[in-house]
Amino acid sequence: MYTLKRLVPNLFTAGSLIGGIFAIIFALKGRLDIAPYCILIAAVFDFSDGFMARLLKVQSELGKQLDSLADMVTFGVAPGIIVFQLLKLSSWSQAPWFGTSLDGAYNNAAHYLDPDKHIWVWETLGKSSDTELSFFINRHIHDSSLDWLTYLALIIPVFALFRLAKFNLDPRQSDSFIGVPTPAVTLFFVALPLIIVSGLEREGMWRELAIDLVLNPLFLISTTVILSVLMVSEIPLFALKFKSFGWKGNELRYSFLTISAILLATLFVWALPIIVLLYIILSLISNIVNKRKNEVQSGN
Repeated sequence: MYTLKRLVPNLFTAGSLIGGIFAIIFALKGRLDIAPYCILIAAVFDFSDGFMARLLKVQSELGKQLDSLADMVTFGVAPGIIVFQLLKLSSWSQAPWFGTSLDGAYNNAAHYLDPDKHIWVWETLGKSSDTELSFFINRHIHDSSLDWLTYLALIIPVFALFRLAKFNLDPRQSDSFIGVPTPAVTLFFVALPLIIVSGLEREGMWRELAIDLVLNPLFLISTTVILSVLMVSEIPLFALKFKSFGWKGNELRYSFLTISAILLATLFVWALPIIVLLYIILSLISNIVNKRKNEVQSGN
């Protein structure tokens, strides 16, 4: 019976791994409208394995190692592939025949593409009645000046590899984190395709923001580099681990959860990258406040 109990958390870990694999498959097929949901479902399994292990009192070193291996796929490789495909999209959007907008991209690009080239298509993300938008993802024009930049996305799984290894070996991270956790970085990047889908279903500012910001190569590259470096940084960040449910000692956690809930209720998927940035900013503010408190106490 005990052996079966120990198996339950590992099955949830396997579920997280499978979700990450499906995300990679869909991303490589150009279905960036589906891949993020695979990762979000995998994240639920990832949270549940630890919860079930504590509930059944079967925590083990094996479970810890399995969790890290699954996380490497789901929160390392999968978001890297998504960003890789987004950077391909951004190189299309910056091509001269696209101008400043992707509207009519399908028809405009048809005049410039060699029909013998193999093209994958991100099908029909725009839902408006007056135009049907399609995005070409794979094997675009080979002399694109931005083509080589797509491989910068691979630093996400590389830094995630070191982040996960450090987490397993660092005793300081039992109640908090040192460096941005891989799920937080993944949440930021999986939100981007969802924002594009949401923006294409709208008009005006939201539509322009989804295209001009999210598919801007500078935005994608800068966030990729910054968040990857933050994963292996020595910056302390608070964890959503409650030793008690009272307000005292949990002020930061409750404040973060309250603001996050408000953002999700009002901005929906647009709130996800904002929540990740909020998490980092609140952690930095907390570090400054705690440092000053310690200096005052030491001075007294």
